[in-house]
Amino acid sequence: MLNKLVMATNNQNKLFEVRQILSPLGIDVLSQKEAGVSVNPDENGSTFEENSKIKAMAVYSEVHMPVIADDSGICVDFLGGAPGIYSARYAPKGCECEKLLADLDGVEYEKRTAHFVCVITFVDTDGNPYSLRGECSGHIGFEKCGANGFGYDPIFMYGDSSFAEISSDEKNKVSHRAKALKSLYDLLNERYCD
Repeated sequence: MLNKLVMATNNQNKLFEVRQILSPLGIDVLSQKEAGVSVNPDENGSTFEENSKIKAMAVYSEVHMPVIADDSGICVDFLGGAPGIYSARYAPKGCECEKLLADLDGVEYEKRTAHFVCVITFVDTDGNPYSLRGECSGHIGFEKCGANGFGYDPIFMYGDSSFAEISSDEKNKVSHRAKALKSLYDLLNERYCD
């Protein structure tokens, strides 16, 4: 029975989403800080999978208990998949949306296709890593819309609304992180909660 795991993050927005989705399993999700861990590994992988695993294994080596880590980002087709794994470092914190909008200035809507990617690595009690991936497709809008969400949510259009305009309940059904977490939920439910 698994009743506690550590998430390799101190990002409160990510923790909130993960706790919401995993709460029916009765698993307590701790942040790195709550687990007494302060590692900040060099994310030098070339894929979301590699970076997620680097983070998960770094925290696991400190706590020796189940860990999850995610690496996520937005991939814009017109920009050849950029910013991709560099999404968090694409622009100064808080300026990511403005930079992406500037890089797409003058590009018509049909060519502004994009998808969010989230890869979650789960490391079990014995240190075995499992990789779970989720994606969500949409477009990059022309301006920031909405007050919910974080990161690129205000410019990522899912249908007629940005991710920052839909409720967290709705987002938790369709987002890249929700899809990866659903796979994680199924894995944990099947192996640890029966």
